[in-house]
Amino acid sequence: MSMERFGIIQMTSGPEPEENFRFIEHKVEFLSARGMKWVLTPENSLVFGSRDDYHRHAEYLGDGQYQNKLSDLAKRHQIHLIVGSFPIRVSETEVTTTTLVFDVNGQRMNHYDKLHMFDVDVNDGHKNYRESETFKAGTNIAMVPADFGAVGLTICYDLRFPHLFSALRAQGANVIVVPSAFTAVTGKAHWEVLLRARAIENQCWIVAANQCGIHPCGRATWGHSMVISPWGEVQGQLEQQTGTITAELNFDVVEEVRQSMPVAKHIRFEQYLH
Repeated sequence: MSMERFGIIQMTSGPEPEENFRFIEHKVEFLSARGMKWVLTPENSLVFGSRDDYHRHAEYLGDGQYQNKLSDLAKRHQIHLIVGSFPIRVSETEVTTTTLVFDVNGQRMNHYDKLHMFDVDVNDGHKNYRESETFKAGTNIAMVPADFGAVGLTICYDLRFPHLFSALRAQGANVIVVPSAFTAVTGKAHWEVLLRARAIENQCWIVAANQCGIHPCGRATWGHSMVISPWGEVQGQLEQQTGTITAELNFDVVEEVRQSMPVAKHIRFEQYLH
């Protein structure tokens, strides 16, 4: 039986990376002690604030104190650490919001720059979200290899774009992670149903880590981090408090579901997607 243990960290991040890192460090220690081999943090887990906060703390890829700290954390606890997103500087004026994945040796396995920018109006206290004014959008999909098949990388608003998930599945993803800072309003309406839909459509595990609560900048996020099976069943979920989830993902189930209902072989309009 092919199994792997995943841990999720749900947190209420603020603008100061040192404070957020200490929280992550504490939870990684807790999860690794319980045998988790992969740990996922939410979007903006190290910095959650204003445009100035992201740009002030941004580091060039592979060069910076917090990337070094995260690398050391993965190595110290012998885990694969998926940092939901961190501000990465690509030029003097441009920053991406980027998933970083470290292996058990602290080496960066891959990174993913968020493709879809959250430029929407929401009926909450914040009202207008214009992510493209803070971050430069990515241009490539990304995944990391694993013994159980690849881990596909997405971030938050990407959840609303099923073609990204289909592309990750087509390239071998058996689990797709969704680190997020889903708002309280949109989360209540759409978070669970979209996560379950992506799991069902792609017949893969979905591991989603969300921010929760009221943040120092005044934004409210939905929480409800969860793990969803390839059949669309919620296997574990938090509410709106900080904390962790532990889950054992069975990858034999992935093959069973795909063999019994081979939807990938039944697609008849792929040519229209290119």
